[in-house]
Amino acid sequence: MKPLETRLARLARKGDQRAFAEIVDIYKDKLFHLAYRMTGNRQEAEDVVQEAFLRVYKNLDRYDENHKFSTWIYRIATNLCIDRLRQRRAVYSLDAESSDHEGLDGYAMMPSDDKTPETELLLSETQKLIHEAIATLPVKYKSIMILRYLQDMSLQEISDVLEIPVTTVKTRVHRGREFLRKKLEHKL
Repeated sequence: MKPLETRLARLARKGDQRAFAEIVDIYKDKLFHLAYRMTGNRQEAEDVVQEAFLRVYKNLDRYDENHKFSTWIYRIATNLCIDRLRQRRAVYSLDAESSDHEGLDGYAMMPSDDKTPETELLLSETQKLIHEAIATLPVKYKSIMILRYLQDMSLQEISDVLEIPVTTVKTRVHRGREFLRKKLEHKL
């Protein structure tokens, strides 16, 4: 039996709008989280998610049911993010740092019941430093680090999403970690 998303895609392809609405409901938060991590900007992330769903809807007939739907939709969103990052100018990325909560989303900012205010502050500052460091990565490392560590994708899934060999993914994960280690060694 085909996974739920594949069945929904098949129904949406035939014009079932409720099926497509279910796809949107399943992926809207996941894609927003990915896009926000990659762009560092809430408005841009919302735009990426909207554009991703438009592309999914327009290209449902091109979806290959022999592959995971999640890989296909993540590839679309990731490519849109990469395109936006490439279009940015250096000055624009400096403006992105003016936000009070750079690199943090609502989930990361929610306090936990078992943390003291001091622990919460330290955790928040540490998360901010890590997210700022990720934001400074070159695009080819940034997308892989976000997919690997913030979206919890396997190396094979990242390979499928970005359409690059697993060995390249491994190399970029290693180099991305090294870059982050050097960037953060004096800050943490």
